[in-house]
Amino acid sequence: MQFSEAWLRTLVNPALDTQALAHALTMAGLEVEALEPAAPAFSHVVVAEILSAEKHPDADRLRVCQVDVGEASPVTIVCGAPNAATGLKVPCARPGAKLPGIEIKVAKVRGVESFGMLCSTKELGLEGNADGLMVLADDAPVGEDFRSYLNLDDTLVTLKLTPNRADCLSLAGLAREVGAITGSEVRLPHIEPVAPTIDDSVAVSVQAPDACPRYLARTVRGIDAQAATPRWMAERLERSGIRPLLAPVDITNYVLLELGQPMHAFALSRLAGGIEVRMARPGETLELLNGQTAELAPDMLVIADANGPVALAGIMGGQPTSVEKFTVDVLLEAAFFAPAAIAGRARRLGLSTDSSHRFERGVDFAAVRQAMERATRLLIDICGGQPGPVVEVAAQLPRRDPIVLRLPRLARVAGIALDADQVARGFNALGAACERRDDTLVVTPPSFRFDLAIEEDLIEEAVRLHGYDAIPAQPPAAPSRMLPQDETRVADDALRQMLVGLDYQEVITYSFVDPAWEAALDATARPLSLANPLASQLSAMRTTLWGGLIETLRHNLNRQQERVRIFELGRVYASLDEQPMKLGGLAYGAVVPEQWGTASRRVDFFDVKGDLERLCGQALDARRGTHPALHPGQSAEIWADGRPAGWLGTLHPRLVQAYDLVSPPVLFELDARALVWRALPRHAGLSRFPQVRRDLAFVLDAHTPAGELVGALRAAAPQSVREIAVFDEYRGKGVPENQKSLAIRVVMQDTERTLTDQEVEDTVHKLVDAALRQCNAALRA
Repeated sequence: MQFSEAWLRTLVNPALDTQALAHALTMAGLEVEALEPAAPAFSHVVVAEILSAEKHPDADRLRVCQVDVGEASPVTIVCGAPNAATGLKVPCARPGAKLPGIEIKVAKVRGVESFGMLCSTKELGLEGNADGLMVLADDAPVGEDFRSYLNLDDTLVTLKLTPNRADCLSLAGLAREVGAITGSEVRLPHIEPVAPTIDDSVAVSVQAPDACPRYLARTVRGIDAQAATPRWMAERLERSGIRPLLAPVDITNYVLLELGQPMHAFALSRLAGGIEVRMARPGETLELLNGQTAELAPDMLVIADANGPVALAGIMGGQPTSVEKFTVDVLLEAAFFAPAAIAGRARRLGLSTDSSHRFERGVDFAAVRQAMERATRLLIDICGGQPGPVVEVAAQLPRRDPIVLRLPRLARVAGIALDADQVARGFNALGAACERRDDTLVVTPPSFRFDLAIEEDLIEEAVRLHGYDAIPAQPPAAPSRMLPQDETRVADDALRQMLVGLDYQEVITYSFVDPAWEAALDATARPLSLANPLASQLSAMRTTLWGGLIETLRHNLNRQQERVRIFELGRVYASLDEQPMKLGGLAYGAVVPEQWGTASRRVDFFDVKGDLERLCGQALDARRGTHPALHPGQSAEIWADGRPAGWLGTLHPRLVQAYDLVSPPVLFELDARALVWRALPRHAGLSRFPQVRRDLAFVLDAHTPAGELVGALRAAAPQSVREIAVFDEYRGKGVPENQKSLAIRVVMQDTERTLTDQEVEDTVHKLVDAALRQCNAALRA
C-alpha cells in the first residue's frame, strides 16, 4: 500500500521525522518497504503569470515573455514552449535555481536577455505532459514557492502489509495504529449524517445474506459529473497510486483510501428496477469496467437489476452501468461482503483490484454507513445534487466475542514484565474495549480487527505495541549442547558440494510445473493438480525433476551456453502421502571445456555414470530397464546396495525433437535416501604380502549385461579377493555370433600370509563355476 506522508500527518502527527516514523511502523509489524520523495529536489522555482508573449525578433519558434514572478516589476524570459500565452500561470525557475541536471543563470538568447526559465513537467522531473509549459490553476498565487504550492516536500510511503492487517489498508487505520504506537493524538475526519432532501430511493433485496450481511444504497440526483476534482483530493489519489478520472469515481476511490471501505457508483438511469444481491446464475456474463467480459460461476456474488448482473460484488463494477461525464443521477453503494464470498474469485478471472484486496481480508462492517455518509457529503460538496434516504439491508454480522488475557501468561510468553495499565491503554488506542478484572484483561476486539480471536493474538498485540526492539536480548537459560552427527549419513549440503566439485552447478526450479511436461516425460504420471494455480502453465506439482532441468537447459542454450552441467536436490510429489527427496542432474555438450590438452567429445552415459560413482563412493549397478523419457538403448536403472536407486540415460529422441535440442542430454534422477548413507570408515593396515592377479576372459550372450556377470563373481568371491573389474570387451573373429567376450581382472591378496598356487587356483575355479552357473558364461578358449 502506498500513501502520502503529508496526508497521514493531517490525521496524526507524531514528533518523529520520516525515517523515525518508518522505523516505528516497521518495528510494530507494519513493514515500510520504500520511502520515495514526491518530487525530485529543485529550488528557486515560483508560481508566475505570463503578462505578455511576443514573437522573438530573430527566431520564429521563440517568444519573449513578460512574466510576473511576484516582485515589484515583471521580468523578461525567452521561452520556446508552443503553449506560452498571455494569462497562463506556470512554474518559473529564477536565476540561481537548481533543477534536475541543470542550473539556471541569466543568459542572452538570440540577443535578448532572459532572466529565468518557464518550466514544463519534464524540466522539474514531474510526471505529466512535457510538450509545453506546465499550466497551473487560475487561482495559483503568483510569487509563492512552487514546492509549497503543490506540497512537493512530501514522501511517498510504501507498506508491505501482512494479510491479517486489513485494518491498515486505509489512512484512518494507519493513523489509529501510529497513535497507538507513539501516543500521539489521532484526528479522524468528523462525519455527520447527510439529511435526505428528496424521497427517491431504490429497492434493495439481498438473496445471499451469508455472503452480504450488510448492504447500503443511496440515490443522489442532479449531480455535475464534470465538476473538477479538488486539487487536494487529486494530489492524495495520485500519491497513493490512483489516477484521477471523474469526480464521482474519484470520490469513491478517496473514501476507499481514507476509510478502507470500497464503494461503487452506478449511473441510475442505466439501472432497470431495484437492486438484487445474489449468486450468479448459470450462463450469466458481465462486461467489467476494464472491458473484460467475465463468465460468471455459481459461487460468484453479483449485484443485479431486473436485466441481470450489473457488478461483480466486491471486485469490479460493470461497464454498462458505469458513471460517465454526462451522468446526472447516481446510486451510491456501500456494503460488507464476507471474505469467504470474495476470496479467490478475482484471481480466477485474472483480476486484482483494490476492492477485492480489501474484501478478501475483511473490511470494517460497522463503518459502512460512515463511508456512505462521507461519500455523500463529498459528492454534494464537489458535484452538487440532492441526496435521497439511505436504504439498508442487514443480516447477521460477525460476532466480536470478548477475549480474556491472563496477565501472568502475558509475562511468561513475552519474557518481560509489561505494565497492565499501559497494555490496557494500548488496546483502547487500537479501538478495542478493555476492562481490568483482577489479574486479567477482558478485551472486546473492534469491528475492523478480524485477526484478534484468541489470547495469543492479544499477547502479540501487547508485545508489538511495546516494541520488538525494546525487548532486551537475554541468553537462553537452557544449556547449549552439540547435537550428535551421524558419520554414516552424508548431509544434503555435502552432496551439493561434491557435485559442485564434479563440475555441476546447482539450480532451483519451480515445484509447480506445466502438466504437459509431466505427460511428455511420463504418460503414466498422475501429477497433483493445484486448486488455485499462479498460472495455467504452473498448475501441477512435479513428479520428476527432469522437466525443470530440461527447461533450464533450453534457457541456457538460447543464450549461447553450449556446455551445461546442472543438478537439483528437491522433492517430487507422486501423491499427497509420497513426496520423496530426489537428486536430479543433466549434462549436455562437451565432456570438458574446450582446451588444447584433449580432443573435444560430447558427454555420454559412461561419463555421467562415473560422476555418480564418485559421488556415491562405490561402483553402481546399472541394470537394463526402460523409462518413457529415456532412450531405450542408452538408459539403465541404477541400483545401490541391492536396491533400486533411480535412472540414468540420454533423453528420448521424440523429446529431443519436441524440445528442439541439437543433441540429447544425459539425465539422471536418484532417490536421495540411497545416496546419503555411507559405511563407517574402519582402519585397516596395508598387507605386506604380494598381490596375485588373474585375467579371465568369459564368452557369454551379447545381451547379458556386464554388471550381471560382475555381480555373480563378487557374490561367489572368497575373502581373499580384493577386486573384480571389467577391463575389456571383444566381439568379432573367434567369438560366436550373438556372443561377446568380457575380460575380467581379479586381484587376490591376504593380509596374514602369501597365497599358495592351490588357493589361487581354487578361487579361480569358484569364480568360473559361478559365472557358468548364473550367467552361462564359459572361459574363452
